[in-house]
Amino acid sequence: MTERPRRPGARELLAAVLDEGTFVSWDEAPLGVTEPDSAYAAELAAAAQRAGTDESILTGEGRIRGHRVAVVVGEFRFLAGSIGRAAAERVTLAFERATRERLPLFAAPASGGTRMQEGTPAFVTMVKISGAVATFKAARLPYMTYLRHPTTGGVLASWGSLGHVTVAEPGATIGFLGARVYEALYGEPFPDDVQTAENLYAHGLLDAVQPVEALPAIAGRFLDIVLTTPDLTPVEDVPREPLPDLPAWESVTRSRHPERPGVRALLRLGATDVVPLFGTGAGEWDRSLFLAVARFEGMPCVVLGQDRRAEHAEAPLGPSGLRVARRGMRLATELGLPLVSVIDTAGAALSKEAEEGGMAAEIARCLAELVVLPVPTVCVLLGQGAGGGALALMPADRVVSAQHSWLSPLPPEGASAILHRTVDRAPELAEQQRVRSLDLLEAGIVDRIVAERPDAAAEPEAYCRRMAQAIRHELRTLVAMPSPERLTARRDRWRAL
Repeated sequence: MTERPRRPGARELLAAVLDEGTFVSWDEAPLGVTEPDSAYAAELAAAAQRAGTDESILTGEGRIRGHRVAVVVGEFRFLAGSIGRAAAERVTLAFERATRERLPLFAAPASGGTRMQEGTPAFVTMVKISGAVATFKAARLPYMTYLRHPTTGGVLASWGSLGHVTVAEPGATIGFLGARVYEALYGEPFPDDVQTAENLYAHGLLDAVQPVEALPAIAGRFLDIVLTTPDLTPVEDVPREPLPDLPAWESVTRSRHPERPGVRALLRLGATDVVPLFGTGAGEWDRSLFLAVARFEGMPCVVLGQDRRAEHAEAPLGPSGLRVARRGMRLATELGLPLVSVIDTAGAALSKEAEEGGMAAEIARCLAELVVLPVPTVCVLLGQGAGGGALALMPADRVVSAQHSWLSPLPPEGASAILHRTVDRAPELAEQQRVRSLDLLEAGIVDRIVAERPDAAAEPEAYCRRMAQAIRHELRTLVAMPSPERLTARRDRWRAL
């Protein structure tokens, strides 16, 4: 017989996640929602005795790895964690207080949804909760959710789905429509294994599936990054060294070396903290686009990068990958963090699925959003830069290129095939189209080049550390600039091309 997983209650979860002895309740007596002698009042009293809490929601504050945070936690043993007007008021008040006191918020719902005993008046409280969450996020405050077993109905359809980072309990039932309701309405059972944490993760709706024991480390690392005050003290820049005037084709071939470090190596070797995220949060994922919040020493940022190894092993960059990138842009804006985009792609997918998925429109949206993104932006040309899939991540305040990176409307072989009906003249086309980093620097498309000695594949660790140092220097310079001045300079830079 399979052992059932341990499902901690609200107080047990708070004890597991918060630093010992730091929890302070914010709760007052629940809002009165029924007559004292009613059957519902008796039901509430029985639920309180059974659960050991006075409502299905507990709120307060504590510390996670030393960081002061607001907390909102569900108690499923209280009427299946359902949300009535009193519980909704507690959730709303917690977000409002966290906004006033500028506290990050950690939420851990466990709920069957709206409390049927209260009907429509309870149902519409989803609106005020969602409004409070929106106001909280508009204040650029971080929000992390841990979806427990079960998280369903109106809770998932409001505050449960709005976190910047969303983690779920292993094996948890997570879904909008209750399986029992589905069967009653349609006369057949709901398909198995749909509303599971693992399935939703596989579909890009969750960032991770982890046990409660892992939460302090994950949440602590996330807060370490996003709550870092950017260090504006001058940092040593990478020396600008003279570069050999090599043929463009040599850079193209070196950029394709199988051992060339990509975005994951850059973060592993050059960043001090990384929290990977996954998917669009809207039912899509694409492993060719890597998304994370990270810190390059004293500079926190959101990183979105094309992953050369995933692209080679699984599939080319698709429209869903650019939607993952746009999630990263929204995340940077909501958290007020700089954005680092990393270009390293052999080209976007050329397929029926890519066309029907809106590849051209996603490229257009990325370009349009990056040009006006309100936070500081740095683009890194790390390797191959073929086509619109590469260009989609380029508009930034500053563009840094690796020596053997390149940018072209098509891979040189494709340009050769169009113009000469053969791929054999690709080296000639690469030269003519001025794709190499030195040409991009001369044209004002990139701002600086980071040397390779002689190429990144030969010195991955030293190269990644040099590139990280250049990124850190550019971020520090941009963060120190007044925002209007920086945005005007970005607009003028791309307008002048």
